[in-house]
Amino acid sequence: MENEHHHQQQNIKKTIRKTYGKIALPQSNSESASSSSSCCAPGCCSGGDSPAQVAAVIGYDANDLESIPQASILGVGCGAPVNFADLQRGETVVDLGSGAGIDVFLSAKKVSNEGRVIGIDMTDEMLERARRNAKEHGYTNVEFRKGDIEQRIPVDDNTADVVISNCVINLTMNKVDAFKEVYRILKQNGRMVISDLVTDAEVAPADADDEKWCGCIDGALTKEHYIDSIKLVGFQNVEVLSEQLYMVEDNDGNKEDDKVSKKITSVVIKAVKR
Repeated sequence: MENEHHHQQQNIKKTIRKTYGKIALPQSNSESASSSSSCCAPGCCSGGDSPAQVAAVIGYDANDLESIPQASILGVGCGAPVNFADLQRGETVVDLGSGAGIDVFLSAKKVSNEGRVIGIDMTDEMLERARRNAKEHGYTNVEFRKGDIEQRIPVDDNTADVVISNCVINLTMNKVDAFKEVYRILKQNGRMVISDLVTDAEVAPADADDEKWCGCIDGALTKEHYIDSIKLVGFQNVEVLSEQLYMVEDNDGNKEDDKVSKKITSVVIKAVKR
């Protein structure tokens, strides 16, 4: 049973790397993440919108987007955590699942050259694209590191003032392990501000579909379970800063022509390491 669970974990991570690696490949300006069959983004479900347009839909400010490398905007994610993080000059920020670098570059402007931003991603193509964006646009206070956030984030203990993440924790197999790692790398009184998706009906891991997990559906927890996972590792002052309906998924029920609706909700959650 344990070997079967491990095999499933490996399959899901392989699917995630393949999907997001494909999204990271160079695309035309008019092509969004909708070219992928499954990912965490409105753009994965509807075509026609540019990545910047999709990013605006999920909460990014259009003027802010114009101020960063356009190749860092892929139209994936489910919110805009930088809007809620209250980043200050000189702070150290870690972005989990940094992709092509959108939140890293937005954060870099807020913390200025006295601060620094570290992006973490497990997809080689994303890291390559992000590093190229940083080099081509002369960013000196950012770096990108490869890492699996539920295994070990490649950041020293008590390093970060802020950890942000955009629709990434739900991709992990073990949310508690991921939150333990976030807690470890934060300084005392450091804060975590993350956008993510939660559901009103969880899927048992044994019944999960790789593609739906990659699309942030089958790996989503209920809001209560998600918050409990954060508190379990020691975080205090857990707050839901934003909450809005993201999508309703209709699944076939047990009876012919029977449909079961599942609500997926986008939330922004803040927690503090005391």
